[in-house]
Amino acid sequence: MKKLSLKNVTQYVEQNIGTFHEKRIQSLNTLKLSQVLSRKNPYLFKAKYLLTAQEIIEGLVSAHISSNEETIFGNWLEGLAIFINSEVFSGKKSGITGIDLEFENKNIRYIVAIKSGPNWGNSSQIAKMVSDFKTAKKILRTGNSQLNVVAINGCCYGKAKKTDKGDYFKFCGQEFWEFISGEKKLFLEIIEPFGNYAKEKNDDFLQSYSKMINKFTREFANDFCKTNGEIDWEKLVRFNSEK
Repeated sequence: MKKLSLKNVTQYVEQNIGTFHEKRIQSLNTLKLSQVLSRKNPYLFKAKYLLTAQEIIEGLVSAHISSNEETIFGNWLEGLAIFINSEVFSGKKSGITGIDLEFENKNIRYIVAIKSGPNWGNSSQIAKMVSDFKTAKKILRTGNSQLNVVAINGCCYGKAKKTDKGDYFKFCGQEFWEFISGEKKLFLEIIEPFGNYAKEKNDDFLQSYSKMINKFTREFANDFCKTNGEIDWEKLVRFNSEK
């Protein structure tokens, strides 16, 4: 075990945070109105008494951004966690399906599935993770049946109501970052470098966002508004749900 260098962590964040922002912009630039309209509930728009094309478009795009950014940033945080662990415990990205990180500490082989937050999946997704853990243990114990393998569901933020889940342990937030680094306060210390260059990158994102809102509003008005400007709800529902 080595002592973690916060300087190296900051350098990693500054060198790689641009990837997150680039993927945010790329996701917007490749988005199509037909995609988001087909995935959203048109009855909800009506129930919320949305009267203008721009209101509907802003709601659609905001919902897409919120969901998509969580996924993009979750994947980015996974990379950060693996980097930090590699600095301290020489951990590595696992080649086993469903396992994100492998490392050893005090004669224990840890296999880790990294998620963004604690409420990441439904019962079938959790069952799949447990199955992946069991398969990984079998693979790692091939040729060494005495190998002590412990499975961890690590969550980058939040809290776990119960740590011991029987087949695995669940570490969230402070407990997760301390587990992979040995540093109790790491969960606080890593927040600062995230803000470096954030304003500059966010300005670029807002440029793309504004263009997308204007473009989609025009398209929506052309395709789903009557000549008097009123939203054609029947046409919208047909587009979304008709066979």
